[in-house]
Amino acid sequence: MKPKLGEVWLVDLGLAAKTRPVVVVSRYDSTPPRALVIYVPVTTQNRGSAYEVELPKLSFLRQGSIANVQGLGSVPVVRLERKLGELPDEAVLKIKQALIFALDLEVKQQQDDISTL
Repeated sequence: MKPKLGEVWLVDLGLAAKTRPVVVVSRYDSTPPRALVIYVPVTTQNRGSAYEVELPKLSFLRQGSIANVQGLGSVPVVRLERKLGELPDEAVLKIKQALIFALDLEVKQQQDDISTL
């Protein structure tokens, strides 16, 4: 089983024996050093923050859903129970942008840095 970026899986997160959908956000690696998947959980509660991405209506989810990038985590691949579907590219891009915001990953180069390149 090799989950890919943008796939939605049902996962046992160990929360009161409850499974929940998550979006895989780790890059695809055919030979990863560890059997882990990085994910953001899917929820139905929208708090309207920059840490949330509203997902389009998806046939494999029962109701409107939100990707909560503030809930970023990792889980062993063996905890993935089944693939539910895949997100459209536009939704994956929005999740990536929200992760850049949440993790403060924007590269800000100063003029001095540019002149030394």
